Amino acid sequence: MFITGFPAGSWSTNCYVLASAPGEPCLIVDPGQDSIDRVHEIIRENRFTPAAVILTHGHMDHVWSVAPVTRDFEIPAMIHTADRYRLADPAGSSLVAAREQLLAMTKDSLELTEPSDVRLLPEVLSQDRAQLELAGITLGVRHAPGHTEGSVVFDLPMADSPDVLLSGDVLFQGSIGRTDLPGGDPRAMDVSLREVIWPMDDETVVLPGHGGQTTIAAERAANPFLQAAAAGGSAQPAPRGL
Repeated sequence: MFITGFPAGSWSTNCYVLASAPGEPCLIVDPGQDSIDRVHEIIRENRFTPAAVILTHGHMDHVWSVAPVTRDFEIPAMIHTADRYRLADPAGSSLVAAREQLLAMTKDSLELTEPSDVRLLPEVLSQDRAQLELAGITLGVRHAPGHTEGSVVFDLPMADSPDVLLSGDVLFQGSIGRTDLPGGDPRAMDVSLREVIWPMDDETVVLPGHGGQTTIAAERAANPFLQAAAAGGSAQPAPRGL
């Protein structure tokens, strides 16, 4: 399995590219601000054929470049139904800055606009897992609301190494996603951490939406927000980023 990622843009949002091997179809995860050029480089260097963009949620720092990327490769964007509305106006669904200021930061007219081909990820309850077959890759899709209504995590079963979790902004190294923006829900986040994240295997490698990679074992041992949610308390992180 080929997995690479890089931080991009003002919010250092991690964008990932997944494929079974060089020369094969690939998936692009969360192409945020200033990610377009590097996405093109990775695809060219590895002779990939893009198949889809998949989104962990609809905040603008994760979807900033979805429209131009999907246009360039003529591929769909996939998002959970509860966050579908965010793609209609990514700048308007954020309170971080004025809409006009955000639009002035775009490189071309397609950034921060709605993709022409949007498809919905399978709907599942937080404790359930849907299996998605894309680009020769088997992905588990789990609904994990709290950061946004339609936040999801993707898990990749690996044959000869620990499984991988693309956690979006649900789980970070030592922290979790904020719940104080529109669509955020602290109680839903507690349930997602307790029912989706906590039961995963210790060895699972976590690739988050921001910051460095970690493991489920490390977060169980040291992440106070995950520990609080698992114990039946409330995880209330300080506001940070998007």
